[in-house]
Amino acid sequence: MAIQPGTVNAPDFPDGLDWLNVDRPISLTELRGKICLLDFWTYCCINCMHILPDLKRLEKKYSEELVVIGVHTPKFTTERETNNIRQALIRYGVEHPIVNDHSMQLWREYAIRAWPTLVLVDPLGKVVGAHSGEGIYEVFDPIITQMVEYFDKNNELDRRFVPTVIEGAENGFLSFPGKVLADPVSNSLFVSDSNHNRILILSLDNFQVKEIVGAGTTGFDDGNFDKATFHHPQGMALTENRLFVADTENHALRKINFTTKTVDTVAGNGTQSRKLDALPGDALGRALNSPWDLEWAHGVLFIAMAGSHQIWGFDPESGIIAGHAGSGLEDHIDGSLLAASLAQPSGLTSNGNVLFIADSEVSSIRTVDLDPRGGHVRTIVGKGLFDYGDIDGLGDTVRLQHPLDVEHSDGSIYVADTYNHKIKIVNPTTGKSLTLAGTGEAGLKDGPLNEALFYEPSGLSATDKKVFVADTNNHAIRVIDLEQGSVSTLQIQPRT
Repeated sequence: MAIQPGTVNAPDFPDGLDWLNVDRPISLTELRGKICLLDFWTYCCINCMHILPDLKRLEKKYSEELVVIGVHTPKFTTERETNNIRQALIRYGVEHPIVNDHSMQLWREYAIRAWPTLVLVDPLGKVVGAHSGEGIYEVFDPIITQMVEYFDKNNELDRRFVPTVIEGAENGFLSFPGKVLADPVSNSLFVSDSNHNRILILSLDNFQVKEIVGAGTTGFDDGNFDKATFHHPQGMALTENRLFVADTENHALRKINFTTKTVDTVAGNGTQSRKLDALPGDALGRALNSPWDLEWAHGVLFIAMAGSHQIWGFDPESGIIAGHAGSGLEDHIDGSLLAASLAQPSGLTSNGNVLFIADSEVSSIRTVDLDPRGGHVRTIVGKGLFDYGDIDGLGDTVRLQHPLDVEHSDGSIYVADTYNHKIKIVNPTTGKSLTLAGTGEAGLKDGPLNEALFYEPSGLSATDKKVFVADTNNHAIRVIDLEQGSVSTLQIQPRT
């Protein structure tokens, strides 16, 4: 079908909004002659993360004709803040211009209903159409090809370069560490140094670097410690002499063998699954969907499959992987394991009987029975997709804001209440939730629990009356001393 010009004028960007990745606000009027693709997104959203590679492919293919504009429209309160969006751009490598639609004015003017939604605007400033969801390259590539041909024929394309000013990252030893795992048996503290694409192994007694696993570049290579590559690794699980890693943006599980000092892929073929098939199958031949955290229990490696809103299980001995809980529908529905609905589960822990889940998009802590026979999903605290905030209390009156991790220790559940910049503690029996550390303000400050500041903490691990925290946006590992009632920043000692 031949492309037709749009007929409705695209609403322009209002004055007074903050912009990122450019040195000044821009308008659709000055972009006349360009094909514009407006990406309505929010940085908590896994589906919004999934389309970023497709956007880069389109930008590269149509580098002279296409301009992508990210319209950041927040779901959570924390996502309204421009500096928090800036951190997300750096973390995810977003380089196109971004406007902060903090009051959702553009969202309403374009009648957007879901994240992500892409709106295509022609070189005359008219809306051509819109698409919600993933798989955008296959949708927009043929349309943009036709648009280039049509508007080029009419001499209505402007191929001049649109300058950008990329937000810069801090150059520190850690870069957006996502998860942490303390193991007193091996005297080790494992750190997912996510944006450096590597795993650090520190001594638990003096925090000196013992090993660095990964070359530090983005990739999907097996091999010895200095040759293997990862792509934004997150959660880890240790069993015997093996450390399993959720290699999130490779959509894979990796195994670190400390005897051979090698990294191998044990699940995932490096591509993102867009199916809801959870039937048992060969793990290495299977496409996975953004595995975010891992927990070893009863001889099974449980996986928080954030991208498909499910919990999966992997048997390393047989090489079989299968869905364990979650229908794949993003929602907050308790019930039998495969009928229940989760929403971007991002953190796992266990007491040996159940899994505890940080179910981030419903701002809830859920439980999943380990035994698949007649097992259920239940909610301890939290309520639904748009029930969030910062309220201590009991059960469904509790409000969290996009929690990304949980840790079971001494009968309690520690919660990384990520977008509230706090660490909470939950009684799994009564559902009582209390703030343990943090004020709710983003920052980096050590000291007493009620004065310490965090910045989107995302990972937890507890041992010996201490809780280690991956304080992601502070590029730091923090230590909560439960006996002293204080928070300190871990000083990593270089390898000798």
